[in-house]
Amino acid sequence: MPIIVNLDVMLAKRKMKSKNLAEQIGITTANLSILKSGKAKAIRFTTLEAICKSLDCQPSDLLEYQE
Repeated sequence: MPIIVNLDVMLAKRKMKSKNLAEQIGITTANLSILKSGKAKAIRFTTLEAICKSLDCQPSDLLEYQE
């Protein structure tokens, strides 16, 4: 898939656990894991906004396009 999800990188930079982020943004750890692994087919803008707010980052810090 040409869209790379760098959520694990941002979590490491912020020294935050997936479980804590999931609780903060109101999604299950299973859904966060699917997103983190790059297996998600879509992401809601509200979820992306909540992740960016919690991790104090931009969407471009989380998503990357590679051919």
